[in-house]
Amino acid sequence: MTEQKIFISPSILSADFANLERDIKKVEDCGANWVHVDVMDGHFVPNITIGVPVVKSLKKITKFPLDVHLMIENPDKYVEPFAKSGADILTFHYEAVKENDIVNLITKIKSFGIKAGISIKPKTRPDVLLPYLDIVDMVLVMTVEPGFGGQSFMSDCAEKIKVIRQNAPENLIIQVDGGINAQTGKICKDFGANSLVAGSYIYGANNIKQAIESLK
Repeated sequence: MTEQKIFISPSILSADFANLERDIKKVEDCGANWVHVDVMDGHFVPNITIGVPVVKSLKKITKFPLDVHLMIENPDKYVEPFAKSGADILTFHYEAVKENDIVNLITKIKSFGIKAGISIKPKTRPDVLLPYLDIVDMVLVMTVEPGFGGQSFMSDCAEKIKVIRQNAPENLIIQVDGGINAQTGKICKDFGANSLVAGSYIYGANNIKQAIESLK
C-alpha cells in the first residue's frame, strides 16, 4: 500500500505581514505544498484579516496553489472576486450559507475552474456534510474556533474526521486546521486527514523544514 500524500498548507496568518513574500518563499523551499490564506470579515468571526487585493498580490509571487479559507458571511458575493484574483481552492463555511444554497455555491466555485471546499466549526456535527461529499473537492474540519491563530487543539473535533472519511469518496481531501503540530497532526492523519494547516507551529519553528517534515 502506497503512503498517502499529505498536503501541508502553512497559514500566512502566522507569517510576518511586512515580509510576506520572504515568508512564503521560506515555506516553499522547505517542502510545503500550498499557501493557506485566512480571510476574515469581523462578522462571521471576530477578527479581520486580508482580502482580494492581497490574494491578487500573492498570486504574483508564488507558483504554489493558494488555499483560501473564507471565514466570512455571504461567501457567495465573494466567489468571483477571489477566484479571479488567483484562489486555487476556495473554502466556505457551512454555517455561513443557507442549506438550500450550498449546492449552488459549490457549483459556482467550480465553474471558475478551481477546487471547492466546505468547512465546519467545532460545534457543528460532521453528518451535515454527508450530502456534499461527492461534489466538493475538500472538507475542512476546524479543531479550534475560527478567528484567531495560536489556539489549542480540540481533540473531540478531530473525531469528526473519521465520520467524514468513512463516507467520503477516495479522492476527497480532508483538511484540518487549528492547533496542528507533529503530535496533533499524527492524530488527524490516523483518522484519515490528508491535508494539514499549521501557522504558529511552522512559522514559529527554529527549523521550518524540520517542522514541515514532522507533519508529513
